[in-house]
Amino acid sequence: MSEPSPTHSPIRHPFETPPAQGEAVELAEGILWMRLPLPMKLDHVNVYALRDGNGWAVVDTGFATKTSRRLWRALMEGPLQGLPIRRLIVTHHHPDHIGLAGWFQTEFGTELVTTRTSWLFARMLTLDEHAVQKEETLAYWRAAGMDAEIYEKRLKERPFNFADVVAPMPLGFRRIQEGDVLTIGNRRWDVRIGHGHAPEHATLWCRDEALLIAGDQILSSISPNIGVYATEPEADPLAEWLESCERLSQYAREDHLVLPGHKLPFTGLPARMRQLIDNHHSALARLVEYLETPRTAAECFPVLFKRSIGDGEYGLALVESMAHLNHLYQSGQVRRERRDDGAWLWQRV
Repeated sequence: MSEPSPTHSPIRHPFETPPAQGEAVELAEGILWMRLPLPMKLDHVNVYALRDGNGWAVVDTGFATKTSRRLWRALMEGPLQGLPIRRLIVTHHHPDHIGLAGWFQTEFGTELVTTRTSWLFARMLTLDEHAVQKEETLAYWRAAGMDAEIYEKRLKERPFNFADVVAPMPLGFRRIQEGDVLTIGNRRWDVRIGHGHAPEHATLWCRDEALLIAGDQILSSISPNIGVYATEPEADPLAEWLESCERLSQYAREDHLVLPGHKLPFTGLPARMRQLIDNHHSALARLVEYLETPRTAAECFPVLFKRSIGDGEYGLALVESMAHLNHLYQSGQVRRERRDDGAWLWQRV
């Protein structure tokens, strides 16, 4: 969900120019910021390298593509000085973050460090390939009131498979969980877990300096996508995400340099956490008013996003709309009824 930029924002971006492909920007001593391209509207993912003794610990990977592999080899030979990547820390299971984990493990003997849920989801999804859309997915789209033209188009398309952009994952990883402390080089990092955008999403809070590796749990200028999918159509990830934001807010400091999974590193974390929370509460309040008249999830786009939603964004918008409606439903603020075509009609109580 995009957000308006206030005229006098408390958010600051100390590093306003992102690294070029194959290059790195040093954010703090021994901490490098790099970028990999993504073939979508959000056209990049941030990855980081932390000096770790006589090698590196890397955070997140990008998609498993020829371009990503080529760029990683250039980074290894260039900014990483030919030193080994000993550990790969993956913040969460989404393919732009875990895509090359198996490649690092297989090609370079890198240890994979992530949460148990992230590993289980990623390994399960890489093994779940299918040539046509699953009936469960089609039923979910109908329930959400997907536009008929888009539905017919996607019905005929080969579905996206996780394995399209995620390398095969061998057995074996090191688990991290809430309360763990990772030592990387001469810095200690507290592992704190968030939910909502992805289950058991790891964030790393440095004990020795005001540094936070946030993944997609906390972004500077967009809200992480909070979506409901056919895998768990009754889920309430928005409740989990809001709880995570409130809980993580207690650790936020004004001087934290936040290293996010997308967009620019930033400071002003306490204000940003409040913005993220308030943005969704405002969206929920608008949505309740809008549902004075019964509507499908797809019909809620204008009030939720306040802008036109294109074909490339439609899927993410649909799952986010469902997340907000499920939250209102499970908190007793709206009711729902099945339409003859299978779509849920949601209405304010």
